[in-house]
Amino acid sequence: MEEKLITTVPGTRDLLPDEISRWHLIEDRARQIFTRYGFLEIRTPIFEATELFARGVGEDTDIVGKEMYTFHDLSGRSISLRPENTAPVVRAYAQHAMHRGGGLTKLYYIGPMFRHEKKQKGRWRQFYQIGAEALGSDHPAIEAETIEMLLELLSSLGVRGELLLNSVGCGRCRPDYILLLRRELQHRTNDLCEDCRRRAETNALRVLDCKVRSCQPIVMQLPRITDHLCAECADHFRRLQGFLSDAGIGYGIVPRLVRGLDYYVRTAFEIVSGDLGAQNALVGGGRYDGLSEVLGGPRAQGFGFAMGLDRLVMLLPEDAGRDAGYRPGVFVAYLGEEAFGKGIAVARALRRRGVTCHLEFAGGSLKSQLRQANKLGAGHVVIIGDQELRRGRYLIRRMEDSVQWDVSMAELLEQLGAGGS
Repeated sequence: MEEKLITTVPGTRDLLPDEISRWHLIEDRARQIFTRYGFLEIRTPIFEATELFARGVGEDTDIVGKEMYTFHDLSGRSISLRPENTAPVVRAYAQHAMHRGGGLTKLYYIGPMFRHEKKQKGRWRQFYQIGAEALGSDHPAIEAETIEMLLELLSSLGVRGELLLNSVGCGRCRPDYILLLRRELQHRTNDLCEDCRRRAETNALRVLDCKVRSCQPIVMQLPRITDHLCAECADHFRRLQGFLSDAGIGYGIVPRLVRGLDYYVRTAFEIVSGDLGAQNALVGGGRYDGLSEVLGGPRAQGFGFAMGLDRLVMLLPEDAGRDAGYRPGVFVAYLGEEAFGKGIAVARALRRRGVTCHLEFAGGSLKSQLRQANKLGAGHVVIIGDQELRRGRYLIRRMEDSVQWDVSMAELLEQLGAGGS
């Protein structure tokens, strides 16, 4: 009986060689630009103690309540695959006492996250994010600079997006606004979706984040948080807008933008793209002063963002970054078993000199091997047959104009070795 093929788990997929060039292009560009702004890479574990996300992200969020992949390890400890990476980065910042260096700590990450959610366009259960976190300052200029860096990355990739801003207040002004929100929602409970009825009691601010169509008319009539900010939050928001304007960065203010995570205070922002359809959020972020303390760490202000790499890849042309893919400088073609052995030695010698070299182990006729070399975009072909073996001289064929000449092994390495190919 033939075994049924085992395939990927629903909500996951393989990233194949013919598409990986777009991922490499984005990741390499992000590393270049982020480093230019002083951000250094950090890599955290893909699973953490469940408590980290329950305390950091918020137990009443959809992420913690519905979407996390949580299990108990062999010691009985509750473990979760990371659904986001801000809480783990702040945990690492506190655990390794990175604050003791003084000044700003700027970190970025690239990697997979995991959420069990309904599959949508550009959204997977194992998905990838690029994010950056600036820890150690509550100055709005840090926010403007980080957003500027982010927009520079998108611009370098030819991606257009609209920056949307809001302030969600702080521990002083937000409680009064939430009480006002609850009073307003009490009169509309029957018209809300099931999730929003629950949120109205446990976390009323999250009602503003509801995506259910029937709730939208109600959400639009609710009081705006920007009309209820304390003087400090209002000043912070005003100064941020000034720094963005000074940098020539356009933006729109959306008073109902709150993001889906509990740790945000003051600034919240998104970058959306009309090319993504209904699920148009490409980047989300904001300020999270106080998150470190919630996790048991030192007092620390923070600001950052996370960008959906999967969605960003969708916005790039299919051939983006293709030139940076596999394109051998030299293709070694051989005829016969003895020539095959020599071909291995030639390929090895060239690779040790930094040359990308291809040897087709299946062999074949010279015509078929030249066809394969052309398909791969090889710059030169080294041809080894019986005659070449007898003479100790090998043919080099330049693929762009089919010009051929023979060389000794020393000449071959000199002409095609490092810098010569």
